[in-house]
Amino acid sequence: MTDSRTSRQYAGIFQSGYEMTKAKPKVTSIAVLTSGGDAPGMNAAVRAVVRVGLHYGLRVYGIHNGWQGAVDGGEAIEEMTWERVGGIIRQGGTILGTARCQAFRSREGRLRAAVNLYRLGVDGLVVIGGDGSLTGARILSEEWADLLRQAAENGEIELAAEAVPTLAVVGLPGSIDNDTYGSDMSIGADTALHRIVTAADQLVSTASAHQRTFVLEVMGRHCGYLALAGSLAAGGHWVLIPEEELHPRWHQEMVASLQRGRAAGRAHGIIMLAEGARHPDGLPLEANAVKQILTQRLGVDTRVTVLGHVQRGGAPSAFDRVLATRLGAAAVMNLMEVGAEEPPRMLGIVNNRVKATSLEEMVRKSREVVERLDEGEHQTALELRGLSFKEQLKLQELLTRTEANPEQQRGNLLVMTAGYDAPGMNACLRVATRVALEQGYRVLAAQFGFEGLLRNEVAALGWMDVSGWASRGGSELGAGRFFLQEEHLGRVAQVLREHEVSALLAIGSMSAYQNVAFLQKHRQEYAELEIPMVVIPASINNNLPATEFSIGADTALNNIVNAVDKLKDTAGSHRRAFIVEVMGYHCGYLALMAALASGAEQVYLPEEGITLQQLVEDVHRLRRGFEQGRRLALIILNERASAVYDQNTIRRIMDEEGGELFDVRSVILAHIQRGGSPSPFDRILAARFAVAAVEHLLEQQGGRPCCCCVGLQGKQVVAVDVEEALAQIDWPHERPKEAWYMELKGLARML
Repeated sequence: MTDSRTSRQYAGIFQSGYEMTKAKPKVTSIAVLTSGGDAPGMNAAVRAVVRVGLHYGLRVYGIHNGWQGAVDGGEAIEEMTWERVGGIIRQGGTILGTARCQAFRSREGRLRAAVNLYRLGVDGLVVIGGDGSLTGARILSEEWADLLRQAAENGEIELAAEAVPTLAVVGLPGSIDNDTYGSDMSIGADTALHRIVTAADQLVSTASAHQRTFVLEVMGRHCGYLALAGSLAAGGHWVLIPEEELHPRWHQEMVASLQRGRAAGRAHGIIMLAEGARHPDGLPLEANAVKQILTQRLGVDTRVTVLGHVQRGGAPSAFDRVLATRLGAAAVMNLMEVGAEEPPRMLGIVNNRVKATSLEEMVRKSREVVERLDEGEHQTALELRGLSFKEQLKLQELLTRTEANPEQQRGNLLVMTAGYDAPGMNACLRVATRVALEQGYRVLAAQFGFEGLLRNEVAALGWMDVSGWASRGGSELGAGRFFLQEEHLGRVAQVLREHEVSALLAIGSMSAYQNVAFLQKHRQEYAELEIPMVVIPASINNNLPATEFSIGADTALNNIVNAVDKLKDTAGSHRRAFIVEVMGYHCGYLALMAALASGAEQVYLPEEGITLQQLVEDVHRLRRGFEQGRRLALIILNERASAVYDQNTIRRIMDEEGGELFDVRSVILAHIQRGGSPSPFDRILAARFAVAAVEHLLEQQGGRPCCCCVGLQGKQVVAVDVEEALAQIDWPHERPKEAWYMELKGLARML
C-alpha cells in the first residue's frame, strides 16, 4: 500500500474542525479494543475513537478484554456513549481491559468473534496494541468473508445474497517497547521513559550518598529503545541492549570505564540494562550477573533495581495523551473515508504527521529485527532500528567517557544560554560541551548570556564540569532576555578577541536568534564577528522559527497537565469550572496542547482572540452541561489570548452566569511551568540539537562562516540561516506564521 494518499489525507486533516465532505461514510458502526500488554495512553485513544465516531453519527462499541471479549460477545461488547469515556484521558491502563486469548488463535474462535461483531452491524474495527494484536486483526479481516459464509451455512446468521459485508480494520501502535515499525513513537513509550528517567534520577541521589553503583533493569523485550533513551536522558554510565553485540571481554571494558569515572571524581554509577540483553553466547543477561561482575571486579557496593510493571503504570504523559488522541481520531476518519477499500493498515506518527502502513508490512518488518537478533546478526538488527537509534548509541558511548580524546585542535568555542530559561538547557550544555571537547574545541562559557559576555564573565568548561547536568532544570550558566545594541559591538568584539573565540553556540529563545542575527549584520565592521555562529532553540513557548519543537516545551506541557489533573479532583467535588491560565506569550502551543492532553471543554488562543459572543456561547454551553449532570469543567486560557478579556474578567462573567449551577475559579500557573527537572523528551531533543550544532560548526571550512539555527523538522534536525528563520516569524507576536499545531484546534474543541 502506498503512502501518498494517506500523506495527503492526513497532513491537514484537523484544519477544518473535522468537517467531513458530503461523501457517504464507508462505515456505519465501529468497534474498538485494546489488546496485548497495556500501555499508558490507550484510554486517550479509546476516548478519541468513541467521541469522533459519535460526532459523525456512527454507532461505537467497546470490546472488553481484547480479543477474548470479541470471542465471548454478549456483555463483553458494550455500546459506548459520550459520557462513558469522560475523564479517562488521564487514567493509566485501559478501561476496556486487555487479556491474552488462546481461543482467537484458532479459526473457531475467530468465527465466534466474527458472528458477534456481525450481529451488531460492526463494519469497522480499531485495534490498539502491539504486533501480535495487530496480526490478529489482519487475519480476521482476511478471513472475514469466509467466516461469515461459514456462519450463514451453520444457520448462525443470515447473509444477503448479493454481497458479503466487509470489515475495515485500522490498527494503532500501543506498546511501551517502541518496537513497532511504521511509527516514530508508539503509544505508551514516552510515559514508560518518564518512569525510567524519574527512577534513575532518584537512584542517583542515594547512589551518590553511599558511593554505590546501581544496575537498573528496564523493559523492552527485544528492543533496547527504553534502556538506550533512558540512559541518554538520565546520564547513565553504561548501557546494555539486545541490538549491540557484546564482545567476550565486554565486562572488562565496562569495569574499566567505571573505574576511570571514579578516578575522575564520579562517586556513583548507573548501569542501564534492557531485559532482552544477551551474553555473547546468546543467553539472557541477568541483572544479578552484572551486579556480581561489578562487585567482584570493581570492588564497590552494587545494587539491582528492577522497575518491572512500574513502567506501564500511572497517568500517561502529555506526549502520549496527544499522540493517542491524534491517532484515535485519525483512525475513525480513515475508516469513514477509506473503509475496506484498502487492506488492513496501521496508523502511526512519522515526521510528526499521521501516516498509514499496511499491517502486513508492519508485522513483517517489526519481527525481522527479532529474527536477526535470534540469528546473532546484531549489526543487521541495528541497521533495521534506523539511523537515529544508531546515532543515539554512538552518542551514549561518547558521553560515558571521563575525558575527551580529540584527534586535532580546533580553537575556542564559546557557549551560552540566552533569553528566558527553559528546562533542558543544562542537558544541551552537557552534550554540546562533551561533543565539542571530543572534536578538539576548547569550550568557554559566558555567564548570563550576552549580558555576561559584555561583562567578560567567561570561563573554561571542562568534561567533568557538566557531569550530572542532564537532570537539572533552569540553566547552570544563567540566562536572561537581553538585546545587543550598536554601542555594544565594540565590547563584544574585544571580549571575543581577548579569548580568541573561533565559534559561538547560543542556546535560547527569540532574543538569542535576534542577537546572533544582529552580530551577523555587523560582521563587516568587526573581524572578530567573522566566526561561525549557531543557535539552538530553547523556549517553553515553542514559538521559535524553523523547528516544530523547542527545548523546554514538553516539560512545560507536562507541568501544566500534572497541575490540571490535580485541579480536576477538586473541581469535580464541588460542581466547579476552572479557568487555567498558561504561558506561551502570543503563541497558543501550550494552551492548545494542554487542552488536548487534559480534555478541556474550551481553549482560548492568541491566534484567534476572544469575542463577547464567544463568551456568551461558552457560558450557555457550560450551563447546559451542568444542568445535565456535569460536575466539572476546564477552560485553558493563554496569557495573551485577549487584551480585554483576561482570566479575571472571564471568571467574573462565567461565575455570575453560572448562578447556583456551578461556581468558577481561576488559576495562573505562571513560572511553575518552566520549573523542575526536564522531561525525557526535552533531554533527548537537547542532545540531538547539541550534536547537530557542533557537527554544523565542524563543517564550516572555507567561505563565509555560517550564522544559522538548528531545528527539528519532521524527525530530521536541519540547519537554517538565522535571517531566513526569522523571516518565518509573525512580528510583533513572535510566533511562526505557519504553525503545525493549529491543525489540531478543531479536534481539541470537538472532543
